[in-house]
Amino acid sequence: MSDGNTQARLLRWPDLWSAGALAIAGLVLVPILAVIWMAMNPSENIWPHLMATVLPRYLANTLILMTGVGAFAAVVGTGTAWLVAMHEFPGRRWLSWAMLMPLAIPAYVGAYALVNFLDYAGPVQVALRSTFGWTNAADYAFPAIRSLPFAVLVIGLSLYPYVFLLARAAFAEQSGAGYEVARALGAGPWRRFASVGLPLARPAIAAGVAVVMMESVNDFGVVDFFGVQTLTTGIFTVWLQGGNAGGAAQIACVILLVIAGLVLLERKSRARRRFWQAARSQRPVERTAITGPKAWLATLACVLPLSLGFGFPVMVMGWHAVFQANGWLAPGLAGALLNTLTVAGTAAILTVGLALFMTYGVRMTGRALPRLLLPVTTVGYAAPGAVLGLGVLIPLAALDNRVADGILAVTGWDPGLILTGTSIALIFAYVVRFFAIGQGAADAALGRIPPSLPLAARSLGQGPGGVLRRIHLPLMRGSVMMALLLVFVDAMKELPATLLLRPFGFDTLATRVHDQASLERLSQAAPAALVITAVGLVAVLLLARADAAR
Repeated sequence: MSDGNTQARLLRWPDLWSAGALAIAGLVLVPILAVIWMAMNPSENIWPHLMATVLPRYLANTLILMTGVGAFAAVVGTGTAWLVAMHEFPGRRWLSWAMLMPLAIPAYVGAYALVNFLDYAGPVQVALRSTFGWTNAADYAFPAIRSLPFAVLVIGLSLYPYVFLLARAAFAEQSGAGYEVARALGAGPWRRFASVGLPLARPAIAAGVAVVMMESVNDFGVVDFFGVQTLTTGIFTVWLQGGNAGGAAQIACVILLVIAGLVLLERKSRARRRFWQAARSQRPVERTAITGPKAWLATLACVLPLSLGFGFPVMVMGWHAVFQANGWLAPGLAGALLNTLTVAGTAAILTVGLALFMTYGVRMTGRALPRLLLPVTTVGYAAPGAVLGLGVLIPLAALDNRVADGILAVTGWDPGLILTGTSIALIFAYVVRFFAIGQGAADAALGRIPPSLPLAARSLGQGPGGVLRRIHLPLMRGSVMMALLLVFVDAMKELPATLLLRPFGFDTLATRVHDQASLERLSQAAPAALVITAVGLVAVLLLARADAAR
């Protein structure tokens, strides 16, 4: 009897929730599948040419960038998290949340500020020439600012808070008993860190480093401004300058393989390492007070990356925005702000709404396929914006042309490009790119609701929609609002996908900053950069507040 019931359950028509979940999963996966299909079926196969010429350089620079940024973020993020979580020193309390502030600034803004300050025409080199009487660059040696090492530094300063946030939580949640035993056995601070704290926090640190490395692959603004040729810049070069979408898709597939290899390596590296803590008997770690000069060195160790990653870019952009205030009145800024609010706001609402529907639908349905597809839909967050831009634009352009031809054949009126000629393609890319944020927030919030509440509502005659509306949503309001804000901020900062998918003459704050800074008009770029930073800072402060409340 049970076999018959199971077979009937599998053969029945899908309900609204499972059908909707499958449709949403399909929409999220379409760009990735489109890139793979284009790479395998190029109109002109230039793969041998890419292999023989530029691909090795693109791949080598990308791997160096990933490794360098990951190592930098691991050292800075883990070291400062250890200091904040395990020790008392001057400024520790405010540094515990201030260390997250570089997340508010896109890495490309830091790159523009650094070049403006240290380049040949910047105040540092101008002061050096004036002081020592040098007349040109041949008279003295100065490191090349637009280079791969400085790209690693800028991106690392922007992304280390990912490692800091996860490592700090991991250190704070550890039991103090292990440290007491290590101290009793004569282990000093460094030995306790290496033998007890670091191994227990390693899974969290590895997860943070993996996110940092994936974000470094996604970067376009920094590497393009610094002239570093990576796989991401290669997509722009081969597609937009070379006119070969198939070749660009092949480079995009290399990026996807790099990301997949990174994820598999991270999981394999901790596959055999398991750590458990006895929650009932766990004693919190007692922070050790650092005294004397070492205390101020600990403060300096935290303030330095914070100042370079947040204070320095804000200072440079603020100087241009205040002392060259004509940038606030420049034509195009108001339009870019309105466009940003429109597309980022729409994308945030759609992303969180669809993620909530899918997550709830998977919980409601008993079918296996939606449940299996749910974690797969997070692949968009790992895929760089340039890859998604390619995967979104080509299928939508083909659909656009078919729709326009059909309307023209029936009515005699040519509607033009409906999808790719508007911001629809851009919003779609944002939804795919940041769907994982909405899904993660929805899944975590639903998991915190006691099962007895929706069961009681169902027993009182409420359907699935009524339970979601009357029970779940009121209890999930905080998580939903945080997810909306995070998606909105990330969409504001997204540059590669926006450059590829924006309609002609359509600027957002991110593209305006990039365009103006590329033309060395930092006074025109500064206001838009400060607006992005201000909105991002609100999200970071709310994130820090939510983290502190846990």
